[in-house]
Amino acid sequence: MRISWITLDKKVQSKVEYGKSPGKYDASATGESINYQYFFYSSGEIHHVKIGPLEPITTYYYRCGGHGPEFSFRTPPSAFPVEFAVAGDLGQTEWTESTLAHIGAKDYDVFLLPGDLSYADTQQPLWDSFGRLVQPYASTRPWMVTEGNHEIETFPIIYPHGFKAYNARWLMPYQESRSTSNLYYSFDVVGTHIIMLGSYTDFDSDSNRCSGCGDLASIDRTRTPWVFVLIHAPWYNSNLAHRGEGESMRKAMEQMFYDARVDVVFAGHVHAYERFTRVYDNKADQCGPVHVTIGDGGNREGLAMSFDNPSPSISLYREPSFGHGRLRVINSTHAHWTWHRNKETNSLHVGDEIWLESLASSALCKETNSSTRSPKDEL
Repeated sequence: MRISWITLDKKVQSKVEYGKSPGKYDASATGESINYQYFFYSSGEIHHVKIGPLEPITTYYYRCGGHGPEFSFRTPPSAFPVEFAVAGDLGQTEWTESTLAHIGAKDYDVFLLPGDLSYADTQQPLWDSFGRLVQPYASTRPWMVTEGNHEIETFPIIYPHGFKAYNARWLMPYQESRSTSNLYYSFDVVGTHIIMLGSYTDFDSDSNRCSGCGDLASIDRTRTPWVFVLIHAPWYNSNLAHRGEGESMRKAMEQMFYDARVDVVFAGHVHAYERFTRVYDNKADQCGPVHVTIGDGGNREGLAMSFDNPSPSISLYREPSFGHGRLRVINSTHAHWTWHRNKETNSLHVGDEIWLESLASSALCKETNSSTRSPKDEL
């Protein structure tokens, strides 16, 4: 687990003390700290410390910098079932607070965020307020995120490359997954392989971007029978907002995802919820991924209210409401996806749901290769 925190005092040591009992720290680790400038803004000291090895499904108590408040987190399990909470496009609104409260009202193991975190948009103090907003949740469970368009923060000549604040503050395990950039990486949890890809870096098939794909062709589906991908701009979208913005990425990478039998692709960007059937090349396909747009976490821009009418046949459920999703992977063959809208007072109320069967367990999809398409069918 990597622990990240920020201090105004630049002399605070990048050190985390931790243990299995409150107030008793029998282990410690040191890391590194960085800071950055953005025009007239100077960040605090951003500390990153990786601790472990850790035992699965265990609560650890920890403190940062050798003093201060105690926090605790629980590690994910080492065997099924495992549950992911999923929400994109968070921002810092009352709807964000509602989404986080709904997520926190029911237990989960790992939080997945497909881009657009703070909506700072070059206003750097908003990165700090976002950190304070999510701290009660991000300090207790692993938060695995990828970047969206609101993280780019470029400025001609002065900051031409973008992602300055995001890369400094949200350090993901890209080096551990042999990626060359914090903007794309992969990791394993129990029997799932999860690939985090931004939509705003090179994604041509000839680029080194594919190091972030965790070498899809060589994934051992007996050890990791599930493969999930997170991007920001959706490849499939019947909403009028952001129409076609993920198309170039789809054309560059969809064949690779199809051949690797990716199970689900989660996206954000569009501020609504939409679930598609299994699809490939704009058609229903039993061996393609389910595509889910979950860009309804909060944000300050409001909901994307307008959809195509009538709905395309591959779109099975869509709704412009704030909410979050939960993916509970039961075993190597079955998982349960649910979507929960914020306006329900009961956070357990299900707005949409579906049972999924892993493509690795499908005899049909094992036999079908990229040159012989599977029969077209709804999920």
